[in-house]
Amino acid sequence: QLRQLFGNAVPAFPPKFYLAMTKSMADERRLQLEQYLQNVTLDSNITNSDVFIGFFRKLQQDTFKIQTQRVFLDVYLADGSNVRLDIQTSDTAERILEVASCKVGLPRELIKYFSLFFFQDDDDGALSVVKKVADFELPYVSLQSMKELHCKLGIRKWYMDPSLDILLMDCRASLNLLYIQAVQEVKKNWVKPTEGQMQELEFLQKNVNKAKFLELIQKMQFYGYMRLDPCICDYPEEGCSADIYLGNNEINCCIKLPTKQTKEVSFKINRLRSWQVTFLGAAKDGEDDTLELRFEYNDSGTWQWIILYTKQ
Repeated sequence: QLRQLFGNAVPAFPPKFYLAMTKSMADERRLQLEQYLQNVTLDSNITNSDVFIGFFRKLQQDTFKIQTQRVFLDVYLADGSNVRLDIQTSDTAERILEVASCKVGLPRELIKYFSLFFFQDDDDGALSVVKKVADFELPYVSLQSMKELHCKLGIRKWYMDPSLDILLMDCRASLNLLYIQAVQEVKKNWVKPTEGQMQELEFLQKNVNKAKFLELIQKMQFYGYMRLDPCICDYPEEGCSADIYLGNNEINCCIKLPTKQTKEVSFKINRLRSWQVTFLGAAKDGEDDTLELRFEYNDSGTWQWIILYTKQ
């Protein structure tokens, strides 16, 4: 159906095996299908098409046996407040974001700067962003499938360049969304202000001076970055623990070396050639599942693979 609509813009579908497959053949077929899906989703015309959305809508509902029906869904803001939406279980993330944005007064032309995310707000104060919700994903269905993770659905800004804040600060609704997220990131220690800067932020927050608060926080380390859960990396040597920050066109790693020293390393996105994510499963029964992220990086003219391991 996609080929009928988009012709050669759609990559060739992996050929099928008509005889009994060995394990290696099945693994090869799975990898080919994964690559096919990754290539298809690079074209926004395809992912926005009724054929693509309809297929994945049905797939999600059938997999988790959820019929189309009216439900209420809570979408959380960074200050802990929530917007309750009257939706259908078959509504996509794109639709739900539009409805939620309307509820908070965000103009349609500014919606593109925000997105829906699944996150965990732990009792110990840590904030963990699990993933960005794909436009064609059904958030209600995904939440049902991730019940054991105790995830919430929230709105966060979706750009990595802090200078873009200026485009949103003339609108009252978008200014408020940026402000409450910035306050949250300070509270969760995502941003690294100096002691003097922290005092200024507290003063501006007390006086609810949102614009000045944002102007000041833009000067601070890691503002506008997304912090990932602590992980293990193989750079500069295997077994190092690291805190990962993504933003401003870099992957910033605060690496704890075996000598107990800390080393900060920045991997620039424009020097990254390719990346892979692999689900490794649990090493032993009872252990958490492990994800491996590896990316090929140009370090002083030499390409090398950098590997990160995170528990799920």
